[in-house]
Amino acid sequence: MMNLAFSYLPLILLITLMVKKNPMPSSKALPFSAAVAYMVVLLVFKQDARLVNANVISGALLALTPLSIIAGAIFLFKCMEITGALAILRKALDGVSANPVAQLMIVGWAFMFLIEGASGFGTPAAIAAPILYSLGFPALRVALFCLVLNTIPVTFGAMGTPVWFGLSLLELPQQSVLEIAQQAALINTIAAPIIVILALRLVVSDTADIKKNLLFILLSTCACTLPYLGLSYFGVEFPSLLGGLIGLVITLLLAKYKIGTETTNQPAVNRPAANRTAATAHSPKQTPEQTPENTVPLKTLIKAAFPLWGTVLLLVLTRLPELGLKALLQATEPALHISLGFLGTFHISTSLVASLTSILDTAVTWKHSILYIPSIIPFAVTGSVTLWLFRHSSDSNSLKTASQQTLVRMRTPFFAMLGALIFVNMMMVGDSSGQNSAAVAQIGHHLAQITGANWTFFAPLLGALGSFFSGSATISNLTFAGIQTTIAEQLSLPLTTILALQSVGAAMGNMVCINNIVAVTAILGLQNRDGDILKSTSLILAVFAVVAGGMGVLLVRVGVGIGG
Repeated sequence: MMNLAFSYLPLILLITLMVKKNPMPSSKALPFSAAVAYMVVLLVFKQDARLVNANVISGALLALTPLSIIAGAIFLFKCMEITGALAILRKALDGVSANPVAQLMIVGWAFMFLIEGASGFGTPAAIAAPILYSLGFPALRVALFCLVLNTIPVTFGAMGTPVWFGLSLLELPQQSVLEIAQQAALINTIAAPIIVILALRLVVSDTADIKKNLLFILLSTCACTLPYLGLSYFGVEFPSLLGGLIGLVITLLLAKYKIGTETTNQPAVNRPAANRTAATAHSPKQTPEQTPENTVPLKTLIKAAFPLWGTVLLLVLTRLPELGLKALLQATEPALHISLGFLGTFHISTSLVASLTSILDTAVTWKHSILYIPSIIPFAVTGSVTLWLFRHSSDSNSLKTASQQTLVRMRTPFFAMLGALIFVNMMMVGDSSGQNSAAVAQIGHHLAQITGANWTFFAPLLGALGSFFSGSATISNLTFAGIQTTIAEQLSLPLTTILALQSVGAAMGNMVCINNIVAVTAILGLQNRDGDILKSTSLILAVFAVVAGGMGVLLVRVGVGIGG
């Protein structure tokens, strides 16, 4: 019982520090909570000191992944801002539809859906949030909106990784994997309209404006989720990617031809004009393409949109296994091997895959695929090419300016991410069961015990807990799928339904994940608002969990998934 109480302690401490009346910034709360978790694991759980310290080193190194993604995304945004490409895109979106609700659905729903299917890694919010901010939407509301909506496509994530890899340790038959995918997609499809409307309510100032555009909202939502559901019957790699692509095209057409939308005389959202000014304030020169007309020439639009379509193109090219680039960018051999003594052995391959093995003479390892992680490719590449494309109309020091502004923005998330990844590793040190079990495993088993036969309703929360800790639906599935399987067997529940709920929960946990919150606030330049965001997204998470849990109960009662 004492171990269980101490398992909860670092988590409760972190949440308390971040949501109390005068919240502690995540850059301080996360390192402090990580230090407490370190002491608990070392002194209370009495885990091997070398193993614990090896996980500290691994956690610190793992922080390079989200930090590099954030830096790349900020750099791309700054390049778009400095060159004036962002201002042109804003104008083009206004040309498609001046309706703020339509703009939110195009960028924050359909476009993010597509990006999640291509990349994951928090990339969707990193790209969409600055675009919405440049359109004049308030930064805090944009952060909330993007976090909430970057959930439903996450069940399949980048090319189905959370499913085919996240559940790989269970060695399930292919038919069972497909059943899990189908049920998870069905639950998300039914939950989607509710979650989309709740997300819009975070930005839209008047409920009446949502009602006036409700048909458009529902059509746009279903334009992504219905193909997503249909594709889940054929495989797990393409539901989010192709669902997002189909949905984006349909949403653009719906907005262009004003199907289901209603224009009002009053602005539908709080969009201070200052935001639009801020979004382009750093542009040294106005580009010739920024003409006063209401339309943007096609050639100019293609050029200005290069950061977006170029990013998507590079993501798809480097994520499709059939093209061979994915394997090339992740190749670990041939490699240079350098012994670092007791610290381990450092490896760097010709594909720039860096790894550290046998950290402190333990089985703990770390790996970072420099070219595969969406930082240099596609963000730094597309950002640099954007500067070159606009070289005649922007300042000659654009690269230096973008780089300097990126470094300034990275100061706050650096310590937050460092603390977050060490905190996660401390909570996961140990086994998945037994006396030497990790804190997250003990919390998971405890939640199962107190819910008993009602576990089906609460199963998504365990998946969400995994994403809250790790920032990854894939890691949540890897961590908790085994626990969910044990619980399903003990309570005679259908395995495929329970694992579908785990997958849905792992995706919805994205909206409360500290890593994602820190990333999006850093990109938007928000200071000390992480606690406010966590409180707001937690309320929507609760609604999502009720809908998902209720659907799970219904699926069990009608016999779907029995025998999976």
